[in-house]
Amino acid sequence: MTLALITCDWGTSSLRAYLMTADGQVLASRASGQGIMALGGLSFPEVLAAIAGDWARDHGPLPVLLSGMVGSRQGWVEAPYARCPAGLPDLAAALAEVPAQPGFGRIAIVPGVLKDEETTPDVIRGEEVEVLGALARLGVADGLFVLPGTHSKWVRLEAGRISTFVTYMTGEVFAALKGHTILGRMMEEGAFSTEGFRRGVDAAAELEGPGALLGRLFSLRALGLTGRLDGADSADMLSGLLIGAELRDASVGEPFTLVANPALSARYAEAATLLGLPHACAPEGCGPAGQHAVAKAAGFI
Repeated sequence: MTLALITCDWGTSSLRAYLMTADGQVLASRASGQGIMALGGLSFPEVLAAIAGDWARDHGPLPVLLSGMVGSRQGWVEAPYARCPAGLPDLAAALAEVPAQPGFGRIAIVPGVLKDEETTPDVIRGEEVEVLGALARLGVADGLFVLPGTHSKWVRLEAGRISTFVTYMTGEVFAALKGHTILGRMMEEGAFSTEGFRRGVDAAAELEGPGALLGRLFSLRALGLTGRLDGADSADMLSGLLIGAELRDASVGEPFTLVANPALSARYAEAATLLGLPHACAPEGCGPAGQHAVAKAAGFI
């Protein structure tokens, strides 16, 4: 067993680090709330040293591969996007180098992917690694993959390359509506409401035409005012409505694979089942599997 690599999935609000062997086995992992917008007054090198410095001291100056928003304009070093179609060789060839840091080997950032269309350009940072990791874990080269989150990504892969993708702001819209609009005033905190979520998905199934979602959203308040919706159910009804609307718009009837943490996957899987959409869930560990694949393609290991 040869220790060969440190990787970090470094997002806006969180950071997760992995210590890996040359064959991609994860020997240790750590999580932190020190995303790129929450460094707590520390520098990027200081945060990296805090979360993984002892690994480098104990096992030698290991190389470090970073992915996610750490490569954005607000991150450590901006990593210009690779352009669609993009696969492992394209990402490996476009790594952004980070200045050398004491105790560590080579440090580089995965570039992310740009869909450069005139009217509907789109970008990915971090999810491209997860979806390529899903290919590795599943042993496939093609498919439609869904990565739920603050910005939900629908990614199509052909022959091992990201050919196109589209982003839905489902998670961010949910947080904004719940936290900053009149809809949130009637929502009560509590355990997940299966009934509320299913009502939301059912409401999404009835939407017809552009703008229908905007009209349906306000009905959540009216349902509460007329006693037809409990406050304990309203947040999850909103979640079901938004997720259901996303699924109805994005799905073209072909099977898709969910790549997410178990809680998010469960919500999307439940909504897909209610809407009759064929789907499956990828195994856990797609993120580090993708990072290992990129590192191998780039000659890190």
